Amino acid sequence: MKHPLILAITCLLLSLVLAGCGGSENAATTPTSLERPATPAEYSGKSNPFGSETTAVESGRTIYQQNCLACHGETGMGDGPTAGGLNPKPQPLAANQEGLEDAYLFWRISEGGLRAPFSSTMPSWKAMLSEEEIWQVISYLRTID
Repeated sequence: MKHPLILAITCLLLSLVLAGCGGSENAATTPTSLERPATPAEYSGKSNPFGSETTAVESGRTIYQQNCLACHGETGMGDGPTAGGLNPKPQPLAANQEGLEDAYLFWRISEGGLRAPFSSTMPSWKAMLSEEEIWQVISYLRTID
């Protein structure tokens, strides 16, 4: 008689834990363009020294494929092979190109999203990529739609 009661309590507790971990449509997400935070002063005013130079775009594509594609996907829509397990889901970079300044993108890639105001799973890339490589990724991002 004890075992069914213990089993029922265990199932109930497990259900509560899983419900809390499951996420929902209303779970915290990366801020949208309407609620995008201001770029911090240390990044404000930066602009991409490469622009749309072909070599920078090609280098950026390679860096993106090696480091970003798993989460953001081949076409930058946030649908990479690992995206399904992330909460919040990666942002669709291709859909958010309008209105994203170079300085903002440089900040987001450099600092990642592990803390407020973003609280996402995106890592900080500034210790893994050089400034030049980050700018090259931004050059590439400007080409995807």
